[in-house]
Amino acid sequence: MIWKGLYPILSLSKTVYQKGISLTKKAMKQVEFRLQRNPLLLKWDILIQRV
Repeated sequence: MIWKGLYPILSLSKTVYQKGISLTKKAMKQVEFRLQRNPLLLKWDILIQRV
């Protein structure tokens, strides 16, 4: 997959997570801090920044 000449950076997580587990509000804020949404495509265009 290439977009504008850039390749995505991927990593495979083999961790198995339990169903029904959700993040705390504090943990979710840390995740949301890394997300950048396009104002025209709020649901479909998300850029995830690396930390």
